[in-house]
Amino acid sequence: MLKDHLQELQQHDTPLYVYDLDLLRQTLRKAQDEAARYGYQVHYALKANANAPILAEVKAHSFGADCVSGNEVKCAIENGFSPEHVVFAGVGKSDAEINFALDNDIFCFNCESSHELAILNELAAAKGKTARIALRINPNVNANTHKYITTGLEENKFGINAWELPDVLSQLQELSNLKLTGLHFHIGSQITDLSSFKNLCTRVNEFQEWFQQHNLELEHVNVGGGLGVDYYHPDGQPIPDFEAYFALFHQFLQVRPGQQVHFELGRSLVAQCGTLLSRVLYIKHGKTTNFAILDAGMTELIRPALYQSYHKIENLSSQLAEDKYDVVGPICESSDCFGKAVVLPETNRGDLIAIRTAGAYGQVMTSEYNLRDRAKAIYLHQ
Repeated sequence: MLKDHLQELQQHDTPLYVYDLDLLRQTLRKAQDEAARYGYQVHYALKANANAPILAEVKAHSFGADCVSGNEVKCAIENGFSPEHVVFAGVGKSDAEINFALDNDIFCFNCESSHELAILNELAAAKGKTARIALRINPNVNANTHKYITTGLEENKFGINAWELPDVLSQLQELSNLKLTGLHFHIGSQITDLSSFKNLCTRVNEFQEWFQQHNLELEHVNVGGGLGVDYYHPDGQPIPDFEAYFALFHQFLQVRPGQQVHFELGRSLVAQCGTLLSRVLYIKHGKTTNFAILDAGMTELIRPALYQSYHKIENLSSQLAEDKYDVVGPICESSDCFGKAVVLPETNRGDLIAIRTAGAYGQVMTSEYNLRDRAKAIYLHQ
């Protein structure tokens, strides 16, 4: 796709984010079709990418919005998502954020602590409103992913622990401005071992049984997201296996009569459609390695520095004999490195470099560290 547009891309300044809208549409259509087989509702996690053209495509495919800040709630509504399909999660919602969501009558607050329940009830009462809530429960399930993006273990800050539930139910009886409508679970991100989701289903079934024993019928259960993508082979597997993902939940999740099942997918929907484009500034030959110094750095894509994550790196300009390079950025940090000993065609100043699978947690996490300019974006289609 990128090489088909190489002449056009050469005209743009870098660093530059490039989005393949055709691939995005194919991915969204596949996810929605597979979810619809079982009547599942998918909310798109805005934290992955909140660019307006991306959100327009997501909304056009009938996804809801999963938000983790007040500004994400505002962004979703401003970009046309119905408040009836907006979910507000997050372990640290401020009073102002809660009030904004209350004023817009969003679908559900996913609540993560007994203290949050008390504050939400107080703020809802002040407005004469009843807030619909789901309890985010920490299921203590290992997602087998990077420790920074694991969210479902008792050592993590997220969710209400199982041993707290009896006290929480007693508390809810006194909170008359809250309506318990569902349960929420999320165990982590970039999960490629589907057995983790099977284990999640087992735990969700156990919690559902516990709530039924306490005479509580819940309208919906939100099992989170976290489905990973193939960073190593973006062209070989551009669309995740949504068929196997949703089928697993259909097989192992015990859904109550009339109960809705919700998901919150982000990375799996948008990661592969985005590429960070950069130019080589300098080639530096060291004793043990060569350095290809780019005009993009950790300010444009922080994932390799933060998570030690892999992104496929391609030289779009050269077809010369191969060599190895440490591909690094211009930022005054030794962690500003996209890849070590990367095999590339002989690389020279001005060559156009593509850093693939950057559509999720790429542009949305950019910063102005070193007083850098923010990277711009363009959107391609055939």
